[in-house]
Amino acid sequence: MAHEHLSMHIIDRGSGPPLVLVPGIQGRWEYAQPAIDELARSFRVITFPLCDEPASGCRRETSLDAFARHIESVLDQVRIDKAIICGVSFGGVIALRFSTLRPNRVLALVLASTPGPDWRLNRRQRIYSRAPRLFGPAFLAETPGRVRAELRQALPSAVERRRFAWRQLRALATAPLSFSRMAARARLIDGASIARDCSLLAAPTLVITGQPALDHIVPSDGSAAYASLIRHATLTRLAGTGHLGYITKPSVFAAAVSRFAGDVVSQSPQTGIRTRNDAA
Repeated sequence: MAHEHLSMHIIDRGSGPPLVLVPGIQGRWEYAQPAIDELARSFRVITFPLCDEPASGCRRETSLDAFARHIESVLDQVRIDKAIICGVSFGGVIALRFSTLRPNRVLALVLASTPGPDWRLNRRQRIYSRAPRLFGPAFLAETPGRVRAELRQALPSAVERRRFAWRQLRALATAPLSFSRMAARARLIDGASIARDCSLLAAPTLVITGQPALDHIVPSDGSAAYASLIRHATLTRLAGTGHLGYITKPSVFAAAVSRFAGDVVSQSPQTGIRTRNDAA
């Protein structure tokens, strides 16, 4: 199954247990395309542009609660009562907020490379966020340097890295970035009371991170901290990846989510943290 809903822009692919994928700080699902394709082998994947994007088809709002309400609107639109909510990076903060506001609609929660509960803008990021149109091109130019080590580990072949770069450039062409909206999203979670949301969460949760030495975008150990704050949490580190494991090794990422979903169905949640290191 693959179609788009007309009243708001929703991508609906695959079959199986419903899984809502909340995009990262870019605001567009296109950048997570490899993960969506792999997840759709096992799940009915629902995804969309964030509600402050012109492509979303809904009113532009910028608060965590507004982003969370958008998820509920999407579920209503596709007539799904409950789903696995999977947030990628910034999308994980939205997924977490939705899961605390509407627990009755959450089968389970997946947080992938999500900024940690104590995440703050550093000095350089704060300067960029105050003048995003001026500094946005510099931010974009620095990105290859921040992910170079990760890409060499996750994609050892130069051919694989070129293919990856081409897919991302194609996404950039079809889903242009707004530095202003990205900066507003970053400011939104700078100092947010995320830890409080963690204490309220009851849904089985999978926390996925890469290796600490390879994530130069969001500190991996900060992401892993969610596993100690959320009941019924499982922590999985994807070997040979950093921040981008969901798109550099999408089959490994999807397999981790699928195993977790199987556990949720087959057994009741257990208190405490279980940690698995997934091989490449």
